[in-house]
Amino acid sequence: MEGNKDKSIIVLEGLGKQFQTSNGTVNALEDINLEIRYGEVFGIIGLSGAGKSTLVRCINYLEAPTSGKVIFEGKNLSAMKDKDKRLARQSMGMIFQQFNLLAQRNVLQNVCFPLEIAGRSKAEARQRAEELLALVGLEDRMKAYPAQLSGGQKQRVAIARAMATNPKVLLCDEATSALDPNTTKSILGLLKRINLEMGITVIVITHEMSVIESICDRVAIIDHSHIAEVGKVSDVFSGPKSDIGRQLILGDVAGHSSSFGSSRQIRIIFDGRESSEPVIANMVLTCKVPVNIMHADTRDIEGKAMGQMLIQLPEDESDAGRICNYLKTANVTFEEVR
Repeated sequence: MEGNKDKSIIVLEGLGKQFQTSNGTVNALEDINLEIRYGEVFGIIGLSGAGKSTLVRCINYLEAPTSGKVIFEGKNLSAMKDKDKRLARQSMGMIFQQFNLLAQRNVLQNVCFPLEIAGRSKAEARQRAEELLALVGLEDRMKAYPAQLSGGQKQRVAIARAMATNPKVLLCDEATSALDPNTTKSILGLLKRINLEMGITVIVITHEMSVIESICDRVAIIDHSHIAEVGKVSDVFSGPKSDIGRQLILGDVAGHSSSFGSSRQIRIIFDGRESSEPVIANMVLTCKVPVNIMHADTRDIEGKAMGQMLIQLPEDESDAGRICNYLKTANVTFEEVR
């Protein structure tokens, strides 16, 4: 795996997907070009309706693309016979938002199910299922049924089931959207541990920035069926180049702007400074002028401060000028909000 880390396990070339509806043709995906490397955690993020779930279903051919290619480990899936596609699909485990467990089967039987389909013996399937349930921390719940489990436990079963056939890729379609924050954190931690310890490539489809920043190495932003931008998480977060990237990462500053008095407001952009650096405190101490913080949305990405802060400048123009000059001297990026 170490020797493959810079090679691509999945390549999408000119991928397109159309659906025929009563209102005409809908272009769900258009000209998607992506490379996903061995052993990375790759995030795909976008707003509802952007095409995220359709994209992940095209990657493993649950949906057949209308145009373009899906190349998995150097082989074009679109050119394969159905039998070969099914074999390739066994190398891509799928985890869904709503778990998709079989209600009439207990935990152990749910994890055995894909192994039975693949033709494994009952003894072999049971041994593999028990190993995986121990991996996800559910060895004591093997005889429980899905209705007796919490949401987090159900998703752990789903992860174990997805790994039953020793996949090289885990596809996670909004896998934490139905979970509370603490459970989400534990599930993301489990996925990252599986990635690091087993070398499995993980593709995360989500609309939540917190998921991307928690575990992803690289990210693609999808908007209106197209890829808007792609790159390392730290690079995209520090300087989003697309309108949708700025909207997702920096938020809507105008929505937080308020009419407190007539003084100016500026947006300070944190694009990679050390997260421990007290920028605002140093500014206030140096300029000896207080400021109002109207809105802040910052996060720590690999020890760097990313995000923005909206502040109201003093009404006195000389005081406001001192603050702006300080920010320029300190090489802090900012812009006036009108």
